[in-house]
Amino acid sequence: MASQLTFKSIKAVVPLLDRVLVQRFKPETKTATGIFLPTSATSSPLPEATVIATGPGAPNKDGQIVPTTVKPGDRILLPGWGGNSIKVGEEEYHLFKDSEILAKIQE
Repeated sequence: MASQLTFKSIKAVVPLLDRVLVQRFKPETKTATGIFLPTSATSSPLPEATVIATGPGAPNKDGQIVPTTVKPGDRILLPGWGGNSIKVGEEEYHLFKDSEILAKIQE
């Protein structure tokens, strides 16, 4: 299970190396026709998120920094579980390694 950390501002969190700070999209609690969904139907995290901040990248075998493949503002696809969660007030964010990101969504 991911650890829970609490900060006053998300700007206090600066990812290191190849870490990526993301905010997952919240599942809809109501259908388009106005029917409220039960908590059990909306408890699993959505695989889509927005990148908030990225680290500078990780060094390769030669010692050169390889930058992360995403940048702040990108929409990405994440694995169903994983990452370290960070709670800021009522908002929840997650830290993932760049290599754990499944895809970048381009629309």
